[in-house]
Amino acid sequence: MKVGVIGLGYWGPNLVRNFLSTPGVERVYGCDLDEKRLAFIKSRFPAVEITKDTDFVLRSADIDAVAIATPVATHYPLAKKAIENGKHVLVEKPLTASVKEAEDLINLAEKNKKVLMVDHTFIYTGAVRKIKELIDNGEIGEIYYFDSVRINLGLFQHDVNVIWDLATHDVSIMDFVINSRPVSVSAFGTSHYNGIEDIAYINVNFDNGIIAHFHVSWLAPVKVRRILISGTKKMIIYDDTEPSEKVKIYDKGVVVTSQEGIHRLLIQYRSGDMYAPKLDDTEALSLVCREFVESIFENRNPITDGYAGLKVVKILEAAEKSIKKNGVLVNLD
Repeated sequence: MKVGVIGLGYWGPNLVRNFLSTPGVERVYGCDLDEKRLAFIKSRFPAVEITKDTDFVLRSADIDAVAIATPVATHYPLAKKAIENGKHVLVEKPLTASVKEAEDLINLAEKNKKVLMVDHTFIYTGAVRKIKELIDNGEIGEIYYFDSVRINLGLFQHDVNVIWDLATHDVSIMDFVINSRPVSVSAFGTSHYNGIEDIAYINVNFDNGIIAHFHVSWLAPVKVRRILISGTKKMIIYDDTEPSEKVKIYDKGVVVTSQEGIHRLLIQYRSGDMYAPKLDDTEALSLVCREFVESIFENRNPITDGYAGLKVVKILEAAEKSIKKNGVLVNLD
């Protein structure tokens, strides 16, 4: 298989490096409009074929698949053209800038029998895969809530707000580990500099009473990457800034009983042990590239397929609508 990577700015070089070491990939092409980026890639990875011609990568019969690591607004037109020219497509998060665009790409990929995958990298980390395993095995019990904080100072984006930039990660994690259906979204956000929201708070409600909350910001003095998941049996804290023990499971919670004949609840607190499970430290992006290639060879849907990308885009779009309407509740179809 021969793979073209379009966009060699921040994320593209990582895709190039991982595709070069992915079994089944014979050659990698790198494409960017910036000569300096092309020269950088060639100096780091001499085996890569470089070009400024995006159309060549999208149309060449010699290239089987394309990875797109460009600004969000360009995801749809580039992916659409790639699929129409018979290529399988991996798109950097978020999949598209709108629900309609995501649905169009899914329909187009199915019509042309091509793999459409979104690079929700965190889904492939050892930490998130372990959290998924714990929840599916029932160790946490029934989920009460999902709470995440993803804040830092910058980097300010010029084409998307903080929701599309930062919340994409945690919304994709939520969608992966929680098996219930989100039904509505409300959000508040504000802009302090360039008319684009740089801080936001999002609530997602589920059909079984679970609530998820997301706090994202480019205006924090420290970098925080933390998720808390509370269940009826145990609680999980996932801190991605920790060098080790990123996931910790706490045997803590409440036990509710009632006294016979007395119409009131007695609440007791349970405090047990904490432990940090061993995590697979394989680079997540290497697993993303492998999943993309293997899903093509095996003619199957990847774990983070177009539908996974669509579900995330639906929540992000609903959150943006809610912000514009001062926090009004937006129902999800």
